Amino acid sequence: MYNACYTPNNPQSSGAGLKSPNRFDRMEWAGAFGDLGTLIPFVVAYIAVVKMDPFGVLFSLGASMLVSGLYYKTPFPVQPMKAIGAVAATQAAQTATITQNTIYATSLVTGLVWLLLGLSGAARRVGRWTPPYIVVGIVLGLGFGFMLEGIKMMSSGWLIATIGMTGTLLLLKNKAVPAMFLLLVFGVACGIAKKPDLLISLAALKIQFRLPSIVIFDVTWKDMLIGTALLALPQLPLTLGNAVIAIKEENNRLFPDHPVTENEVATSTGVMNLLSAVCGGVPMCHGAGGMAGHVAFGAKTGGAPIILGIVLLLVAFLLSGSVGVILELFPRAVLGVILFLTGAQLALGSCNISKSKEERFITLVTAALSMWNVGLAFVAGLMLAYLKKRDLLHL
Repeated sequence: MYNACYTPNNPQSSGAGLKSPNRFDRMEWAGAFGDLGTLIPFVVAYIAVVKMDPFGVLFSLGASMLVSGLYYKTPFPVQPMKAIGAVAATQAAQTATITQNTIYATSLVTGLVWLLLGLSGAARRVGRWTPPYIVVGIVLGLGFGFMLEGIKMMSSGWLIATIGMTGTLLLLKNKAVPAMFLLLVFGVACGIAKKPDLLISLAALKIQFRLPSIVIFDVTWKDMLIGTALLALPQLPLTLGNAVIAIKEENNRLFPDHPVTENEVATSTGVMNLLSAVCGGVPMCHGAGGMAGHVAFGAKTGGAPIILGIVLLLVAFLLSGSVGVILELFPRAVLGVILFLTGAQLALGSCNISKSKEERFITLVTAALSMWNVGLAFVAGLMLAYLKKRDLLHL
């Protein structure tokens, strides 16, 4: 895993320097699946609880990953928005307030907001106002949050998790035998061993070709109101902290020859959510944890998201009716191993702590709150930074 200290980079232009081409070697293939720990649980929740059409979910995610890898040429991730996904699943299960059309409306509102922030330059201005020690806190907190969630998932099968973790750590730097491949094979074997009926279900899989359909015309003003108030607005500060500012810094630290700006990230977030709204997908973002997951298992170029995107598109076009069976192959304990190592990769990149006691305090407060809610952590960090600037914070 990378072990470089967190050094904020503030490029003037994302086009600076000659960008190296994407690769599609075995390490890129292994790194492509490094984000499954966060991807699969949310996809399952949307399909099983909110009753989303698997085709729309997989198609929008796959297409966005493909374009992201081609454009950024780094392991630039695409993930479902976590706060929206969690609230949507909870509300759909308890009150049935959230429907498929509500999710489409949320994607539309989210897309328009981030497209406006990106094209207007407002995203970059907010990024410049954010002190580096707050971003360090967000990245550190996200890393620990992922590790904690990974531990919870591993607790569903400690023996499987222990074997998977030990083997992965021993092979993590082995380029001849990528650790992720063996971990996935191990996971599938454990999944089948726990549920032998999966073999019968897998044998019965049928290839059924489908094409995208336009769903946005089914959205009503009521869907727009519910989606905006309950889902889109609460997600904004979380996306700004994790999926715009943090991912920009993470990308520019790991890949200084492929720098990006907040405006670029915000704009691409807007575009892919507008696509999702039209084609029946879910709200998406570029989470910093996703890049850490890809990198932790060997990815170094945009080949990783391109590979994962193509896999998701093939499943969407040919096997979207059998997604539930395919996802059951991966035990929660194995997904927990992936998520834990993703968090460790992310936290390792935030080791540059300020010498100022007040700034260290703000970093730690931001990190602690980020394990609970990144949006609130971002706001709290800015408030503490303001007090420090006015010389009102003394420790």
